[in-house]
Amino acid sequence: MGKTIRRIKTHRIAKETINSFYDYNSHALIIHYSCESFYDIKDGHTPRITSIAVKFLVSAQTKSFSIHKVAELRRVPIHQIESHYDELEKEMLNDFFLFAKAHATYRWIHWNMRDINYGFEALKHRASILGAETYDIKDENKFDLARLLIEKYGKQYASHPRLTSILEMNGISSKNFLVGEDEAKAFEKKEYVKLHQSTLAKVDVMDNILRRSAEEDLKTKSKLRDIYGFSMQGIFELAKDHWLYSLIIMIISAIIGVLITKLLE
Repeated sequence: MGKTIRRIKTHRIAKETINSFYDYNSHALIIHYSCESFYDIKDGHTPRITSIAVKFLVSAQTKSFSIHKVAELRRVPIHQIESHYDELEKEMLNDFFLFAKAHATYRWIHWNMRDINYGFEALKHRASILGAETYDIKDENKFDLARLLIEKYGKQYASHPRLTSILEMNGISSKNFLVGEDEAKAFEKKEYVKLHQSTLAKVDVMDNILRRSAEEDLKTKSKLRDIYGFSMQGIFELAKDHWLYSLIIMIISAIIGVLITKLLE
């Protein structure tokens, strides 16, 4: 398969996948979580989880899990969370995996949750260490929005870090949104509520990005050749996706047809 054909196929599949979330939106969820910085850990333990947010695509309702909420229910003062972290994190993860099990058939949309450092495996590993409930969400039900956007628009669609860059380009409000470095500082300062608010903000902005992409209203840095490749097949795919380009091609074809007819007279 040629490079251009592969690019077109990748673009087409990503576009169809994003659109399909709205065809089956009653069974689609957006997930994000916050945790201890995995860059500053010296003893090799996996990062502690502070909060998890899961947003239902159809209703926009958000289910959240956090250590400070568990602490409040157990009447543990926020300044004492650190000394009770294991038991609070265990209960939070137990609640999350019970929720995951109850929504086993749903499609889980995430941003770079791909490995043991940061991902579903990290959540499961932390739960296993603490003796909490675990559940395997099937890989075919996990959809990485970060990767889908690259596959749809090409690698140059946004500057690094891509999430904050795409928010800026589209004027999407990011109130309470913390970048990775600020999240690490918030954890060090034991600002658990601030971390939780950031997690909630991230599922909201992911929802916004996803909807704009499905509606073909997402602004990116991509050129048409980044998306479709530079070939006749790419031009054909572009025409199929955009009525204006299709009309232009029809007009050009008609003009060429007239000229050829004149030349043959």
